[in-house]
Amino acid sequence: MSTKSGSLSINSENIFPIIKKWLYSDHDIFYRELISNGCDAITKLKKLELMGEYTKPEDLEFKIQVSVDANEKSISFTDNGMGMTFEEVEEYINQIAFSGARDFLDKYKDKANEEQIIGHFGLGFYSAFMVADRVTIDTLSYQDGAAAVHWESEGGTEFTMGEGDKETCGTTVTLYLNEDSYEFANEYRAREVIQKYCSFMPVPIFLNNAAGEPEYETIETDELTEKDTIVETIHEEAKTEEKENENGEKEVVEISPAKDKYKILKRPVALNDVNPLWNKHPNECTEEEYKAFYRKVFMDYKEPLFWIHLNMDYPFNLKGILYFPKINTEYDSIEGTIKLYNNQVFIADNIKEVIPEFLMLLKGVIDCPDLPLNVSRSALQNDGFVKKISDYITKKVADKLSGMCKTDREAYEKYWDDISPFIKFGCLKDEKFAEKMNDYILFKNLDGKYLTLKDCLEENKEKHENTIFYVTDEKEQSQYINMFKEEGLDAVMMKHNIDSPFIGHLEQKNEGLKFLRIDADLNDNFKEEVKEDDEEFKANSEKLSEIFKKALNNDKLEIKVEKLKNEETSSMITVSEESRRMQDMMKMYNMYGMDPSMFGGAGETLVLNANNKLVQYVLSHEEGENTSKICEQLYDLALLSHGSLTPERMTKFIARSNEIMMMNMA
Repeated sequence: MSTKSGSLSINSENIFPIIKKWLYSDHDIFYRELISNGCDAITKLKKLELMGEYTKPEDLEFKIQVSVDANEKSISFTDNGMGMTFEEVEEYINQIAFSGARDFLDKYKDKANEEQIIGHFGLGFYSAFMVADRVTIDTLSYQDGAAAVHWESEGGTEFTMGEGDKETCGTTVTLYLNEDSYEFANEYRAREVIQKYCSFMPVPIFLNNAAGEPEYETIETDELTEKDTIVETIHEEAKTEEKENENGEKEVVEISPAKDKYKILKRPVALNDVNPLWNKHPNECTEEEYKAFYRKVFMDYKEPLFWIHLNMDYPFNLKGILYFPKINTEYDSIEGTIKLYNNQVFIADNIKEVIPEFLMLLKGVIDCPDLPLNVSRSALQNDGFVKKISDYITKKVADKLSGMCKTDREAYEKYWDDISPFIKFGCLKDEKFAEKMNDYILFKNLDGKYLTLKDCLEENKEKHENTIFYVTDEKEQSQYINMFKEEGLDAVMMKHNIDSPFIGHLEQKNEGLKFLRIDADLNDNFKEEVKEDDEEFKANSEKLSEIFKKALNNDKLEIKVEKLKNEETSSMITVSEESRRMQDMMKMYNMYGMDPSMFGGAGETLVLNANNKLVQYVLSHEEGENTSKICEQLYDLALLSHGSLTPERMTKFIARSNEIMMMNMA
């Protein structure tokens, strides 16, 4: 058998249905692709003008016009760029995936500085067939003597082309939509999609409804320009008013002079901002411009706390603005939006391969021309260049935060409560970020003072070396907070849901460091010393434990009897740190109702104060008719000071409280 070598051929009838269905996941993206093609055609012509190979007419304003016609179920995209010759249509349209942008750059790369051109693949045009049964192209090249070309195709696999009738330089692509895509010919839907993908494209984009009635506006004489189409002149008479002069005589005074106004066809307003803020140098941007841009892009009318302006040319081109929004720490989820652009063309939101995961808690825009428009996430995962971008962004954010802490500690502390969840999440997710931020993580103590980890350890050094006490709920743990303050002890606030894993992270990174919740166990500073050979105290403790277990009908309840310095405290609930963390883990994984002791953690402990009169009453009235009632009341009071009661227990607690008050009245 003979051998044969050659090139693989692609049959358009086989591949085209795949392109139509799977080229892009979002069918509305054809708007982006066709408008991008128009931007490229104009960008190329501008480049030729800079090189002296094209002379632009004085009255020519580069723009892209999108027209929707709901009646005809059609959309047209018109640009006044360089257009195409018959041969170029053959080359760029009739050959799938031949990129005109790449061909143009290769041709002119040595003649002038490369100006950014959007298209790189040559597939964007074919996105039209995802929504259209029929597509036409009318184009006229800028080249002298060029003839207009008309091209059309139904279904995409067969085409016809010949001489056209277009009279001006540029290209018009018209889509006749299929039945499933009529929505895109609606003016409001078109506006929505254009603003989604094209809000910052470098060429002005205008939209009009071909089937709609003309719109008008009224202007004054000094606002009139040569380009305005006057529909009607409106003459306003002078306004007068009768007033009394200095001599007491009445006279007519002119308040405003006679003037003409003009009713004109409404001036078209571009849907996009061709010079987005991120393209400017940070020194050229004002605080109000940053805030206005934030409101416009993210529709968030709460002012951002602060922002970082990224501006990098080497070793890759990247620009952008990252905003730190005000975070409501009362809610579990924190969700931001990072919009990714390529040369001012929207690609997608929150692509974690490009943007560090923890940065997605922020809001911002990043423009990186070196990334492809048709982003493949699987390809990005293994792209070393993408990793460099991600690392650079992480470094810039860490530099901004650490710099603020060093140079403007007051502002940093003011923002800390809002930005701390983001920073802690970043430390958990990114080791390099954690290393840079290690000395700039703050902890708010019981007096509202902000301390670093080093400060916290220094304050507790004398009484509790390498131990930091913390509070998760000021209301539920208020009894313990008061006891700490009375003894001159300190604790820090760790109230956000991210704090639980963050505590574990700090303990892992700092050998010997231990975090204990303020109610984890009774601190020795709160107790009176009990001698080891005090047999009477031991006997009374055992007796109290038996009385309470019997009254509460709970043999498994762990009970401790202590002599507390504060005699007013009758009972408390403590939960070991190990057990509490196990409970948090069980909640995280929806393991409700399971006993923590199954995993080696102890349950709650009821602490009774032997110095309290109510506890002493229980001890001396073991068989009293109200002893059981008082035991239950003391237990529920301990639970209330620790958290909350179940609805059933709360009902019983209220009824029992009423009974006890009635007893006192009797």
